[in-house]
Amino acid sequence: MIAEPTPLQLLREKLAMSVGENAVFDGWSVKAVETAAAQAEIDPAKARLAFGKDAAAMIEAYVGAVDSAMAEAFPPERIAAMKIRDRITELLWFRFTTMLPAREALRPALAILAMPQNALGGAKLGWRSADRMWRLAGDTTTDFNHYTKRITLGGVYASTLLVWLDDKSEGLAETRAFLERRIADVMRFEKWKAQMRGNDIRRPSLTRFLGRLRYPPA
Repeated sequence: MIAEPTPLQLLREKLAMSVGENAVFDGWSVKAVETAAAQAEIDPAKARLAFGKDAAAMIEAYVGAVDSAMAEAFPPERIAAMKIRDRITELLWFRFTTMLPAREALRPALAILAMPQNALGGAKLGWRSADRMWRLAGDTTTDFNHYTKRITLGGVYASTLLVWLDDKSEGLAETRAFLERRIADVMRFEKWKAQMRGNDIRRPSLTRFLGRLRYPPA
């Protein structure tokens, strides 16, 4: 049973996107939280309590807000009308256009998540977003492909993100072109995997190991 979100969790979700956009000017700081609260006419003290002072937690909340906005923008009926290649492309593209107002804050965000104390959390954050995209795209795999798909998509997302950070082209044309090339690579890889499924290669040990990572013992 999923627990109901607390009032502070709901407040964090409400302000997270604005905190990221204000981090462009104030950094991932309490100041960004207070500014976001003032813009939403919310008590800054409550906002500070909801976010705390940890920059990595603020970034995690922002990424979670992007995930939620993406899910809302792609309901099942919209996804169903698209080919799988277009689903993945448009889900990623939505993220880049949605994050554009906070772009100047995301380079320092990556540096913060790369710090030793935040590296594991940052990796989990990337995995969660990749998993969310594949699930929205209709993926229901639970075998070895479940992991390879998310690892591959995470790589596409990360490499395209670096292009996007420095893209000065009109309409982010350079980012779009790079993304479409990478998605084409992914589709070729998925086709190759499908062709290999009928061979005699077996991966029982690795699959069990990854399964334990996904569902650790209680």
